Amino acid sequence: MDEKGFQYTYSAKEQNEINDIRKKYLPKEEDKMMQLRRLDASVYRKGTVVSLVIGIISALIMGAGMSLVMTDIGTKLGMESVMVPGIVIGVVGMIGVCLAYPVYQVVTKHERERIAPEIIRLSDELLK
Repeated sequence: MDEKGFQYTYSAKEQNEINDIRKKYLPKEEDKMMQLRRLDASVYRKGTVVSLVIGIISALIMGAGMSLVMTDIGTKLGMESVMVPGIVIGVVGMIGVCLAYPVYQVVTKHERERIAPEIIRLSDELLK
């Protein structure tokens, strides 16, 4: 022990672990290739989220219509005729489920057009 304090040395395994932990907390520098990959992934992410939300909500609506037709929930709610409202609600849900993929395509196309200039710029820089 010297006057300044203790001095420790760590094994190579411990130093690798320390460096791995340290890397998590250092500010990350994003290179152009990583930026290009992130932008490309973001194009599909928004369309996926929107279409999933539409599809899930529509499937729940379709299930509600099916429940009205196939169970006695409607009669317990005081409805005399449940067949027609159940079918209408089920069909509305089916239409929503069928629209989920076209909505995905439209949103993805819009995002692609919005991000295209930045992707073209980055890819031109990388190809030089």
